[in-house]
Formats: sequence, structure tokens, C-alpha cells
Amino acid sequence: MTKAFDWTGRVGDVWAAEWQRTDRSLAGVGAALNAAILAAAPERGSAIDIGCGAGSTSLALAAIRPALSINGIDLSPALVGVARERGAGVANLQFDIADAQSLGGRRADLLFSRHGVMFFADPVAGFAALREAAAPGAALVFSCFRPRADNAWTRVVDAAVGNDPAPVTGYAPGPYGLADPDFTRDVLRRAGWTRAAPHSVDFRYVAGAGADPVDDALSFLSRIGSAARTLADAAPERRAALCASLRNALTQHVRDGAVAFDAGAWIWTATAGEPA
Repeated sequence: MTKAFDWTGRVGDVWAAEWQRTDRSLAGVGAALNAAILAAAPERGSAIDIGCGAGSTSLALAAIRPALSINGIDLSPALVGVARERGAGVANLQFDIADAQSLGGRRADLLFSRHGVMFFADPVAGFAALREAAAPGAALVFSCFRPRADNAWTRVVDAAVGNDPAPVTGYAPGPYGLADPDFTRDVLRRAGWTRAAPHSVDFRYVAGAGADPVDDALSFLSRIGSAARTLADAAPERRAALCASLRNALTQHVRDGAVAFDAGAWIWTATAGEPA
């Protein structure tokens, strides 16, 4: 399980409330991921969306592969609730509250995820559980962030609120858990996946838009991302100062009527190997 992040409680509830702004921020990588998933998707059979969130990736695939049975799973009841509302009436789609490491004998011809597999406490065990749920020759397609150095939105926000990320010395569940492609390739190999290959995607991370994009970005990043915990834990006077610093930083990144940052992700594809 992804115990380091309380997806079943507060974290999942916040993400459910913020799904529209989160989808906006990841729209660039989402489009590239959807294309990669479609390229690997069979016309028929079954597919599982790991960490489906509010259901956007499942919904996109369901519309193009109407004969493919798609099951989106997530630990968060709140996110699954949103996904079910959005997917109501889509015959080949269902959403369940479930743990990716306890798939209960499911067999899938395709497994996919938009940024939902970076939170395993033990990544080899997590991907091995996915391999157990994969039919022979099934494809795995997922996205994850490239290193922090390639993601200005994290660097700018951390600097503005005084976060000082520790040097990466090994795996830790979180947004950058699978940022190192050599590490991820080895994890997949050890978990029973073959022909693992990453594709690099540059995209525009939109943090704020609308009539006041800076205010919108400040609101969003105060709830989602690396600044959220820092701001929540700060004393009121300190929080006000940090918010002012963050607002100033966001003002410097208004482009074409939006607060946007350069960002980078990997899209991984792999194939289920023979069982050990």
C-alpha cells in the first residue's frame, strides 16, 4: 500500500475537491499519455487504471475503445466518488475503491496509470503485484515526473516557501519516486516486466488561470503540492509571509494569461514477462 500518503483520508479528499485544477495542471502530459495508452490498448478484453483519481484517463480510453472493459481503481473513496459521477452511464467503465497491491485475482490485458504509481512503499512489490494481475503479454503504460531539475513548478514553489528538499539518496514514495529512469527500469525488471522503455515528455504545468491567474495558482498550490504542508503547519503570521512570498514568485510566471511552468515527465511502456 501507499501508506506514506493518506489517500484514504485527508489527501484523497483534497485531491477530489481539486480534481479539475489538477487535471488542468497535467493536461499536457495527459494528452501524450492517452496517446501511448491507446497505442497499446487492445480492441477487446480488460484494462485496469491504477490510481485512477477522478477518472480522466479511464474516461478518455473508454470513449475510444467501447468494447474494452475498463476498471479504474483508487484508494480514495472521495476520488472514486467523483470518478463514478463522471463515468455514470459509460457501459464499458467502472470505478472501485481498491489497492493496486490487492487486485484479488483480476486479469488485465492492459494496465495503465497517470502519475499513480510513484507512491508504493516498496516499488518492486508494487509493480510485482501489477505483474500478477497482467495477462501474458499484457502492456503496462504509465507516466511519472522526471527529476525536480526538470520541473520548475516544484523548484519555484519550494524556494518561495523555504522548503529545502533533502538530497535524493534512495527511493522515497512521492512525486519524484520514479524520476530516475535507471532505478525505474531496474524496479520493473525485478518485478517481472520486460522491454521497459521511457519516453521523455516536456509539458506546460498550468497552476493558475482565469480572471486572476495568480490568485487561482496561489489557492491551488496552497492545497496541492510541496507548499501545502508547509503552509498548513505554519503559524498564522508566518503563513501570511509565506503566502506573500509565493504570490510574488507566481507573479513572475504569468504567461499568456496563465501561471505556467516548464515541466517534464516520463511515459513508460513495458510488457508482462513470463511468471517466475
